[in-house]
Amino acid sequence: MNQSTAGKDSAFSQLLGMRIHKAENGESEVHMSMQDKLLNLHGKMHGGAVFSLIDTALGQASHSLFDGKAGSVTLECKVNYIRGVSEGDIVCRAKVIHPGRKTHVIEAEVYQGDKLVAKAQATFACL
Repeated sequence: MNQSTAGKDSAFSQLLGMRIHKAENGESEVHMSMQDKLLNLHGKMHGGAVFSLIDTALGQASHSLFDGKAGSVTLECKVNYIRGVSEGDIVCRAKVIHPGRKTHVIEAEVYQGDKLVAKAQATFACL
């Protein structure tokens, strides 16, 4: 990877309607709005869509530490889903809590307004 991907939308994040609001200093904030194409069979935002938002925010936080010289990829991620989302916008905020040479450990939380939707922790491999 020759340039930093922090702050850049991927085709996948654009497909899901994500909007990157911040990606700097090991922190990120990514927003996503409910769309019919993101619904599960129960009329809630699909867990995979929420996870994709989380993974994007985690990656943005990690990539923001590389100054265009390298990048990282997800090694593992654990998510606790707290509540379902039926409408409106959600936001994921992620923060690198361990910026190691070989790995980054990152935490993320997804909110709808002031309500916690999901919480995650992940490890990214530094390339």
